[in-house]
Amino acid sequence: MKTNLPTPREDLQTIREIMERSSKFLSLSGLSGIFAGVCALTGAAIAWFFILDFGHVQYDAGSFNPGGWTISGIIVKLAADALVVLGFSVLGAIYFSKRKAKKGGLQFWTNSTRRLLVHLLIPLVSGGIFILILVLQHNMGLVASVMLIFYGLSLVNAGKFTFSEIHYLGLTEIVLGILAGVFVNQGLLFWTMGFGLMHILYGVVMYFRHER
Repeated sequence: MKTNLPTPREDLQTIREIMERSSKFLSLSGLSGIFAGVCALTGAAIAWFFILDFGHVQYDAGSFNPGGWTISGIIVKLAADALVVLGFSVLGAIYFSKRKAKKGGLQFWTNSTRRLLVHLLIPLVSGGIFILILVLQHNMGLVASVMLIFYGLSLVNAGKFTFSEIHYLGLTEIVLGILAGVFVNQGLLFWTMGFGLMHILYGVVMYFRHER
């Protein structure tokens, strides 16, 4: 006679799922990664076509050769461009993650959310301060590299509190950041790959693995 009682293996699987839900932030949506990637690609296009004048504004690790633009004007425009991309990306992450949490009957703001944010922000804020130092010293050539490396460290640090894809995205960002430091004049290209294409790629993977 068959019964519908769960097997020991099913019980263990249920216990693992409950523990995972209580210790990890599972509301993170792959759509937020895709949206962030699109924002980054848009920001990179604006920087290339309008701020850097199709690459006619050249720079190396220690100086700018801005042609008719002032150095401070270029820095301000690039910083504004990056901040707008960051702002839209954060808003997108909040919106899509809240929507996913609501659909899945999950709480958005939990202890796991707080732990994830703390571990994310420690390297991120440190990197932001270091970038500010580079900008004040007009050492713009390494900014893209530092942004990618510290962002990657943030994702690796926070990856233990959410899906494993975030950890591997962080490692990818670090590798691209190192390459951006080696090939300084291609910094915008590596920045575009890291914040644009990789976000879209990992966002698609996360969406189909965890949301479909």
